[in-house]
Amino acid sequence: MNELLEKIIQAHGGFDLWSAHDKVEATVVNGGGFFRFKGMPQDTLSRTLTVWLHKPRVTLSNIGASNQMFVFTPERVAIETTSGDVVAERSSPREAFAGHQMHSPWDPLHLTYFSGEAFWTYFTVPFLLAEEGVRITEVEPWQEGAETWRVLRAEFPSSIDTHNYVHDFFFGEDLMLRRHDYNVNVAGGFGAAQLVSDYVKADGFSVPTKRRAHTRSPDRHPIPEMLMVSIDISDIRFS
Repeated sequence: MNELLEKIIQAHGGFDLWSAHDKVEATVVNGGGFFRFKGMPQDTLSRTLTVWLHKPRVTLSNIGASNQMFVFTPERVAIETTSGDVVAERSSPREAFAGHQMHSPWDPLHLTYFSGEAFWTYFTVPFLLAEEGVRITEVEPWQEGAETWRVLRAEFPSSIDTHNYVHDFFFGEDLMLRRHDYNVNVAGGFGAAQLVSDYVKADGFSVPTKRRAHTRSPDRHPIPEMLMVSIDISDIRFS
């Protein structure tokens, strides 16, 4: 394993702790201009998110109605009631984004896929970077004010559903994630720079509670006035 990644994983809780847990639950609030582009503006409701740590599965409560939730896996997305009735579903959901650009409209199942693969990536990093088939390379460091952030580039195999297959992860001197860069392939491939902050300890894990994804300029800087996605996270519980 990459030596830097090994230290980062240890700083975030370590493999033994990771292996001892199956899922994480949290309260999340979403926002940002990206969803308006897709005809899916977000409200300010708090929702319960559940992410399975060792397989790509995500649920999010209160979608469309208080007794509904979305269910994400790479093979199928659905909106279901809490009693298990299917409101809507789609198999092979990534195929439904063929030809999509930034302003292509979405339906709730498009949103379910995007949100599911995003949350699964965010809540499993940095441990996801050690998965078989993920290629890790340390690239040129990034100077952010007085700080120097070390950067790991991850090349994901096609078997892992995520925003795109090459991501850059920026880590501070404390080995915590500071920034996450990627391209959003399901929306024309625009470049995003997600700023990550406000870490807390939850059941022994170090977890950020604020994520702010901006469009990325050609010089790789986030564009402050172009806030695409905001995520506020609280009440984090591993089990």
